Amino acid sequence: SPTKCRRSEDHGMKLLATALCSVTFGILIGLSFPSLWITKIFLHLLPFCIVQASLPKTLLRSVALSHIDSDTAAPTQAIDNSKACFIYGFLQILKALRDCHRDLKNKPRYLVTFTVGYNQRHNIDACIKKFSDSFTIVLFHYDGRVSEWDDEFEWSKNVIHISVLKQTKWWYAKRFLHPDIVARYDYIFIWDEDLGVDHFNAEEYVHMVKKHGLEISQPGLDPEKGCTWQITKRRKHVEVHKETDEKLEWCSNPPRPPCAAFVEIMAPVFSRDAWRCVWHMIQNDLVHGWGLDFALRRCVEEPAYEKIGIVDSQWIVHQFIPSLGSQGKEENGKSPLEGVRDRCHMEWKMFESRVDNAEKDYFKSLQVQSQSKSTTFQ
Repeated sequence: SPTKCRRSEDHGMKLLATALCSVTFGILIGLSFPSLWITKIFLHLLPFCIVQASLPKTLLRSVALSHIDSDTAAPTQAIDNSKACFIYGFLQILKALRDCHRDLKNKPRYLVTFTVGYNQRHNIDACIKKFSDSFTIVLFHYDGRVSEWDDEFEWSKNVIHISVLKQTKWWYAKRFLHPDIVARYDYIFIWDEDLGVDHFNAEEYVHMVKKHGLEISQPGLDPEKGCTWQITKRRKHVEVHKETDEKLEWCSNPPRPPCAAFVEIMAPVFSRDAWRCVWHMIQNDLVHGWGLDFALRRCVEEPAYEKIGIVDSQWIVHQFIPSLGSQGKEENGKSPLEGVRDRCHMEWKMFESRVDNAEKDYFKSLQVQSQSKSTTFQ
């Protein structure tokens, strides 16, 4: 009836008026507050995961951030534009933080990353204390537990936290350590969480690397705790070694991995130039990095065995804690750890195949170019 229609229209107008008043009131309240400064940002990296980056406390005064829901979110207006550093998207996180170092008296020259779970926090605490203010520290969290670190360790408020569930070291490295982003650093440490560092000093390590001209290196491993490869075993009374004796069929001339030009993927250290090459070698879908250690020699000038070595004077202990397996689930009667191990071996074969094919294509292209040039100049 006409009466019911009028009542319906009046009700709709009341709802609209109420909504408009509420929006206006909310805007006025919002404008009455100062700019919002936050210490954590949440970024949509992929449809199935969110990255949480916790910014160092020392940078909070110079970083203005908006709540980011996409890679193209706009930053908020900074209180002091002359000191502001803005973050626009997830791949710009470390680049922006790198630029913010201009406000710090001591500008870090080196970068160290650990891929961590909260259960290994005390071991990571010991590791962090071995690195001076010359190092920017990044923690990649595979278990999603980030805030607890700030509650327990004061230094946690001054490092960069990035959290994506159930990912691996090389997955993080490929997505967050692009060579252009970390170009300010002379050396990049990409380390596991299960390393004992009682006999390690980071500043002395860098000194040894520079002294011996190493582009890719790792600390020597305590031979008493078990080692997979002979070359990574620590040697007494020497600073650095670059070659070793292995099984006869493994050692060729010139020396090749694993007899020379070889470091393991648990605690590698890369120069800026070497990392630019290694980053491109890391495969997006092969997240465990197995086989990468055998290919690293391609990222330094020949002879590679002169540029890759083991630092014996600063050594570590590999504790062999299979923490990654706890992040998986049992499938087809196999434990999570067995599943991870099987995937590692599968990825190794895939990586070897890709490297071999790429190398064949490269030399084939050189042959074609050579033939083309010879035809041109005949």
